[in-house]
Amino acid sequence: MPHILILEDEPSIAESLVFVLQTESFSTHWETLAHKALEYLKNNAVDLVVMDVGLPDTTGFEACKQLRKFSEVPVIFLTARGAELDRVVGLEIGADDYVVKPFSPRELAARVKAILKRTRPLLAVAQEVAGYNVSTATNNSDTESQLATNYEFFIDDERKIILYHQQILNLTRLEFSLLQTLIAQPTRVFSRDQLLDAIGINPDAGYDRNIDGHIKTLRAKLRTIAPDAEPIKTQRGFGYAYHPEKNNSL
Repeated sequence: MPHILILEDEPSIAESLVFVLQTESFSTHWETLAHKALEYLKNNAVDLVVMDVGLPDTTGFEACKQLRKFSEVPVIFLTARGAELDRVVGLEIGADDYVVKPFSPRELAARVKAILKRTRPLLAVAQEVAGYNVSTATNNSDTESQLATNYEFFIDDERKIILYHQQILNLTRLEFSLLQTLIAQPTRVFSRDQLLDAIGINPDAGYDRNIDGHIKTLRAKLRTIAPDAEPIKTQRGFGYAYHPEKNNSL
C-alpha cells in the first residue's frame, strides 16, 4: 500500500485529501509544519509527498530544497499561486507536479497514481517490469508501450521509465524529459535554451543555467550504474550532447 505524506496547514483541505487518498487505498500521514514533515521523512518510508507552498514555518519551496538533500521522493506542490514563474520554480527545485487551488481531490488522487506508476520505489518498478527483455519487447507488435532503444539506454515512454545498462533510473519528470531529449538524437548538441524548450519551460523565464544543475544530477545518477562512463558530454560554449558508448547495445 503506497504511503502518502500530506504537508498542509489548512485542516479542511488536508482532511479531504486524507479521505480521498484512503478511499483510493493509499495510507496517509498528515503534518502541518515543514520541519515536522522533514523529520518524519527522514525516519519513515514515504512514496510521495503532497506539499502546500504556503506553510506556517517556511515555504514549500524551501522545504522541498531541504528534502532534496536527502531524498528523491516524488513531490506534488499544492498552492493558490498559479503564475508561470511559481510553477517553473517549483519544478526546477525538484517537484514532480504542481496543482493550483481550488482543485478536485479526485484529480489530485489521479495525479498521485500517475506519478507513482512512474516513480515508485525502484524495487516495485523492477517487479512490475520483471523479465523485461528489451529485444523481445521491441519485436512484439502487441506491446502496450511505445518503446525505444538507443544503445545503452532503453526508454519505455508510456510508463516513463528509462533503463541504463538494464537498470532503472530513478528520475524526476524534468530529468526524464531532459534525458529522453538528449538520447533521442545521439551526438546532436543542444543549447540550454533548446533543452528548456524541449522540457516545456519558456527559455525567456531566465532559468537557462538551471539546466547545468539538472545535467549534474543526471550524470551522478548515471555514474551510480556505470562509474567510468560519461554518455552526456559538455560542448563548451554550445551546450550538451549524448554520445553513445562504442560497441555497446542492448
